Amino acid sequence: MRRGAVIAIAAGAALIIGVAALQPRLGKAIMAGAFGARAGTDTTQQLPDGLHVALCGTGAPLPDPSRAGPCTAIIAGRHLFVVDAGDGAARNIALMGLPTGRVEALFLTHLHSDHIDGLGPVMLMRWTGAAATQPLPIHGPPGVERVVAGFRTAYTLDAGYRTAHHGEAIAPASGFGGAAKVFTPPPRGSSGQVTVLEKDGVRVTAFRVDHGPVDPAVGYRFDYKGRSVVISGDTAASASLVANARGADLLVHEALQPRLVEPMTRALAARGLQGIAQITRDILDYHASPETAADQAQAAGVRHLLFTHVLPPLPFRSAYPAFLGDARRRFDGAITVGEDGMMFSLPAGSDQIGFARLRVD
Repeated sequence: MRRGAVIAIAAGAALIIGVAALQPRLGKAIMAGAFGARAGTDTTQQLPDGLHVALCGTGAPLPDPSRAGPCTAIIAGRHLFVVDAGDGAARNIALMGLPTGRVEALFLTHLHSDHIDGLGPVMLMRWTGAAATQPLPIHGPPGVERVVAGFRTAYTLDAGYRTAHHGEAIAPASGFGGAAKVFTPPPRGSSGQVTVLEKDGVRVTAFRVDHGPVDPAVGYRFDYKGRSVVISGDTAASASLVANARGADLLVHEALQPRLVEPMTRALAARGLQGIAQITRDILDYHASPETAADQAQAAGVRHLLFTHVLPPLPFRSAYPAFLGDARRRFDGAITVGEDGMMFSLPAGSDQIGFARLRVD
């Protein structure tokens, strides 16, 4: 028995040593397979003609390991657009298999840091992803020209390095950065809209929302082949949003649940973090609660309400009912708490709203 035990131990040791010796080769093979499966994938290729909404960031300024900063991708036919570019937006766009080189335009709802701090990586990945010869068009209200100029300045040295290293064929100097496309929103208090882009049956309009003292702040409506998506941007209750979301298939609306933010404020104050505690008090007056958003969706007659810019961070899905509060009782349609990687499809010539999950890991 003693001899058998020795033999068994020796065999086990040999197996462990053998596996350890093979690990580099196994790791290389596994990585090669992963790269082969995911590198350069384009999840838009098999989509039916219509409007598709992919959530590339559903978070807000407060740290949330499961959510990137605000970012929504819109696919309309073969056109790919992005609304807002928070921290981590470019990473998620790539992980979701959305071809960064095909991003045709970026739309900013307003100029708060959490909606613009991912602009640099988005511009970079779009530029080198398609050897773009023209900067990325970035649409937004007045002030967007200063933001775009600032990012161009910050990335100028980096751009020079990349062109020098990869050459004009890969990183043409003329395509670096972004080009600001400033539009004037309708007058304050108006429920009007301005057309920001119109091509190949795609119409993008902008309307004012209430995010004061941030002014102007806008939402966007995308219409294509009878289907429609509205993105609220950051806003409190807004008559303009209700008017411009009228009859939309999908309303992507920000939401902050005061009943969950208040205990966070008390905890911060108890730890002596008075400044941050005051910020969490201040944010209550220029965001919409899930219940308020539900009221607006009901008034506008939209079919599906999708929450993004989720505040406070929700560490687990079992917290979603507390976040929603009474929202489901106030809106007759479907409600979804958005998560990074979700995609909703609105095929042309149909009233269906499909759902899929794209990888963000």
